[in-house]
Amino acid sequence: MSGSKLWTFLIAMVLGVSVGGGAGSAAAQPAATDFPSRPLRILVGFAPGGGTDITARIVAKRLSDQTRQQVVVENRAGGGGVVAMELLAAATPDGYTILLGAVGPFAVTPHMQKVSYDVERDYAPLTMGVVFPNVVVVHNSVPVSSLTEYLALARSDGARLSYGSSGIGSAGHLAGELLNAMAGTNIAHIAYKGGGPAMTDLLGGQVPSVMASLPSALPHIRTSRIRALATTGAARARDLPDTPTVAESGYAGYDAVNWYAFVAPARTPMPIRARLIEALVATLKSSDVVEQLHGHGMEPKPDGPEALAATMRRETAVWAKVVKDAGLAAR
Repeated sequence: MSGSKLWTFLIAMVLGVSVGGGAGSAAAQPAATDFPSRPLRILVGFAPGGGTDITARIVAKRLSDQTRQQVVVENRAGGGGVVAMELLAAATPDGYTILLGAVGPFAVTPHMQKVSYDVERDYAPLTMGVVFPNVVVVHNSVPVSSLTEYLALARSDGARLSYGSSGIGSAGHLAGELLNAMAGTNIAHIAYKGGGPAMTDLLGGQVPSVMASLPSALPHIRTSRIRALATTGAARARDLPDTPTVAESGYAGYDAVNWYAFVAPARTPMPIRARLIEALVATLKSSDVVEQLHGHGMEPKPDGPEALAATMRRETAVWAKVVKDAGLAAR
């Protein structure tokens, strides 16, 4: 048996559970020998131009080669990614509609507001897509060149500093609130329908700063249209080696990375999930996709469904505490 066929067989035999379980034995599921036989759709919960959109479009082209079917990226922005999550939960579980979702609607938003979906009940994990830090960026008119100066400006009398993010409950939103909590500031949050619109307003000077995904910010940092002050991971970003982390800037222990993951509807038959996992993992490991994702500051992490399920559970616990401590839960 070839390595590819063995991988598919093992997944189909032993991963018969969604994040919370309950999909049944792979042996009782229909065969997926003809899957896919028509175009596939990747839902993205944010407007074009942001990190999820960039990632989905890079993956879609190579995934089309892997599956020999057209792969369409469909942007369904709204609610900080919640609209797309709801659409996937209601989608026909046949493998033809999957979601590239961000950490926010998976692990943060359910703690902040009432949502109609349940992550463990409604979604089957396929694989992590990418992991990367956010970056604090400012418009060039803002008179600061470091995070220390930025926070001092936020504390100064009369300062009306605000930061944009890709939406309520997004990784950028929570990273900003974590910074507020640790720095003792009250920088106002402005929610957008994705990283693309937030970046457009930053470039135009309509918002002074953004807690941006690295993919959406990096091209403009490289052309000096905006200024990077700090990245949010535990270590410096490979593509911004001269930009310190928030932790290095005086806030030890600060660590707020972003991630995007692929999921399917929970009742998707296991043989079809196995085919999707195989195709997505191969896509994310392909040299051209790795090169393109690296060029946008993202690290591919095709670690499969079990690792993704564990990440979701861990991140849910982490961000539940942040939401509670920051008083961000809906009242």
